[in-house]
Formats: sequence, structure tokens, C-alpha cells
Amino acid sequence: MKIKIKYRLFLAMLAATAAAVVCMLLIMQWSIDRGFLRYVNTLDQERLERLGGALEQSFAENGNWDTMRTDPLKRSVLIESTHPNNHLEPQEKLPAGASGSTKPFKDLPRVIHQFEMRIILQDAGRNPVFGPVQKGERVEFKPIIHGQKIVGYLGLLPRNSLTDAIQLHFVQQQKLTLAMIAGAILLVSMGLSLPLASRLVHPIKNLAAATHRLASGEFDTRVPVGSSDELGHLARDFNALALSLEKSEQSRRDWVADISHELRTPLTILRGEIEAIQDGIRQMTPAAIDSLHCEVMRLNRMVDDLYQLSLSDVGALTYRKEELDLDAILNRALDSFQAEFAQKRISLRTEFQPGAEFPLFADSERLQQLFDNLLENSLNYTDPGGELFVRLARRDTLATVHFQDSPPGVPEDDLTRLFDRLYRVEGSRNRTSSGAGLGLAICKNIATAHEGTIEALPSSLGGVWIKVELPLMERGA
Repeated sequence: MKIKIKYRLFLAMLAATAAAVVCMLLIMQWSIDRGFLRYVNTLDQERLERLGGALEQSFAENGNWDTMRTDPLKRSVLIESTHPNNHLEPQEKLPAGASGSTKPFKDLPRVIHQFEMRIILQDAGRNPVFGPVQKGERVEFKPIIHGQKIVGYLGLLPRNSLTDAIQLHFVQQQKLTLAMIAGAILLVSMGLSLPLASRLVHPIKNLAAATHRLASGEFDTRVPVGSSDELGHLARDFNALALSLEKSEQSRRDWVADISHELRTPLTILRGEIEAIQDGIRQMTPAAIDSLHCEVMRLNRMVDDLYQLSLSDVGALTYRKEELDLDAILNRALDSFQAEFAQKRISLRTEFQPGAEFPLFADSERLQQLFDNLLENSLNYTDPGGELFVRLARRDTLATVHFQDSPPGVPEDDLTRLFDRLYRVEGSRNRTSSGAGLGLAICKNIATAHEGTIEALPSSLGGVWIKVELPLMERGA
């Protein structure tokens, strides 16, 4: 049988309250027993003080302890006279000269109390006068002084437990009251725990329902954030996750739509030209074959770019890093594009920081791919007669490669999106001569794999400024 979390929380709070109440009840009962026993022993000690004065007066009258030793009735009356509720003097209880006979006092009840049974009286020589025999109990004796001489010692065996019926009844009443209070606390706790558990579980139920909707594909699901505690942080994190999933889903849909669009264009051209040849509208001339070949190569570049990008996204793109010189890799890439830039009448200027070394631990093929993509991007998007300025500089252990070209440029709002897959700024950068918009996305992955960064900025030449930063290594490191 599955128990809902609300009832689990309710039972947990109730169990914790019950444990605390039971512990409190046991401690209070123990405290009452011990405290009341100390209180009774304190009263006995006060009464013992009064009894000491009465015994000193009795010794002064008789000159010895014979009366206390041989006359139990007179001893009892003397002890009873020290009771807190008895204010009669011993002489009023027992006339002077009375013997140990009980006849004159047949109407006087004989009070034999637990207090009397625990009194120990010794004479000056520590010989017992009356009282129980000590059996290992530690008794504190107080001297009885008469005429500046110690005439005896008075002690009292302490109580180890309550035996008086009234005292026991009082203690039982207190324990019963405590038990009733404990029961009332438990009832109040039961009445408060269930609503409190429901209130605490309510945000969790909302999160559970929202998670179910999110798992079903409703990425616009959000939960209200009503607190700043852990549940509030969880709700905010859930909303952030839902937003991220919503963006990812939208990006996936855009990705599929963009790829479909990019593939459809060359395929449509191929189909149209092939059908025209089949229908005899166009002849199978070298020009027609070149047109078909151009569209096939365009498809091939797109598929290659998609493959490379997918490998880098999943981390399967291999990197064989070794110690190399960054300036050598960059020079090799620039040399390979010299003819193409000259054919398009784009001036290619370079500037390398003089006297600086650029040792790098990297994959030469991937860096070559990075620079080739950036150079090809400038070649495709820069107007004929324009300019590309490439500069390599070093600052501490960081190398920076700058690619700045001339118009057309890119609006600043679109610069941060240049590295998104399949993203192109329509109208400002020529689409007919470009690829599928995957080159810069691949560049970003390669730079990241080398612990570097790449960003797009407005160029002072009027076009786009691509800045690549890569960490250098110390020679011999």
C-alpha cells in the first residue's frame, strides 16, 4: 500500500511531536519525584532543627537522656510537638513529672510517624539513646549543645522514597495532570500537522504535475514561485529548465526547417535542370553538366559541414594535438587563399607582431580548418574590390588572431548569432555564393576544443571583425 507524501510528512511530524512529548513527560515525572523528595527531606531537616532545640530543653530539665531512652510516650509527644502544624508546647502535651504510664493520656492518640522512625539520638559519648540502627546509610549528625558543652548528637535517616499517602496522592495528581497536558499537546499537534503537511506538499504536487506535463512535451509549462526557500529555488530551477527545453525544442524545429530548406533549393535546381534535359528543352552540353556539378558540390559541402558539426557537437571530432607554431598554420592558410582573393579583387593584408613567438599545443588540421572557414567566409561575403586585414598579436600567454573585412557588414543585433547553426543575415551578406551557414558554428566548436574563444564585432573597415583568442604554451612545457 502506497502512502502519499502528505500523510508520510504528517506521520513524521506527529511521531516527532509524540517522541518529544513522551520524553518531556518522563523527564517531568522524574523531576517531580526527585524534586518533591528533596522538598520533603528539606522540611524534615527544618523539623530536625526544631527537634534539636526541644531535646536540648529536655536535657536541661532532666540532666540526662534517661527519659528519652526509657519513656517512649514522652519521646513521641516531644517529637510530635515539632510538627509544623502543631504549635503546642511539650509541657502542654505532657505535664511535668508524668511517668511513662499511658493512663493519664488514654484520649491522646499516639502518633508514630515516619519521621520518628528515622530519628537517631546519641549521647555525648556517641552511644545510642534511641532510633534505628544504621545500616550503611550516611547520616549527618548535628551536635546538641547545653551549657557550652556537647551533650548529644541528633541525626535523621534521609527518605529514599515517598511513603506518606498524602504525598503520594499529590505526586500522582501532578503526574496525571502532566499526562493530560501531554495528551492535549498530541491532539493539538494532530490538528496542526495535517494542514501543515498539506501546505508543505502543495508546491511539490504542483511541481510533480508540471514535470508530468513537461515530460509530455508541453515545454511552455511553468510553476509559480511563492517562496524564497528550497522549494522556491526548486521552482525557479524548474522554470529555467522548462525555458531551456522550450528553446531547445524551438531550435530543433528551426534546425530541421533550415536543413530542409537548404537541401530543397539545390535539389529543386537539380530536378528542374535534369527534367529540362529529359524533355529536350535543354541540351546535354558541357555548360549544363557544369551547372549540375555545381549543385551537387553545393550539396556535398553542406553534407560535409553537417557531418563535421555533428561530430564536434557529440565530442567525436578527433583532435591530435602537438606542439606547433600558430603563425606557421596561419601563414599556410593565407597562402592557400591568395589566388582566390586576387581573383575576386579583394586586397589581403597581414600584420604579425614582430619578434613574438606563438607556440601552441593544438591540432594543426583543425586549426587549418578554422582559418580556412574564416577566410572562405570573408571571401564569400566581402564585396569585390574590398579588403581583408588579418593581424596576429600576442599578449602574455594569449594569442589573438583578427580578421577584419570591408562591407557589407552585419547589424550589431545579429553579430552574436553569427555562430548559430544555419544562421545568415539575409540581404546584407550575399546568399548565392555562400554555404549553408555552418562554417562559423564549426569554428566556434574548434576554438572551444582548444580552450579558446571566438567572437564577432563590428569592423573598422565596415564589415565584420572576427576575433579568435587561443592560449599559448611556454617553450619546453
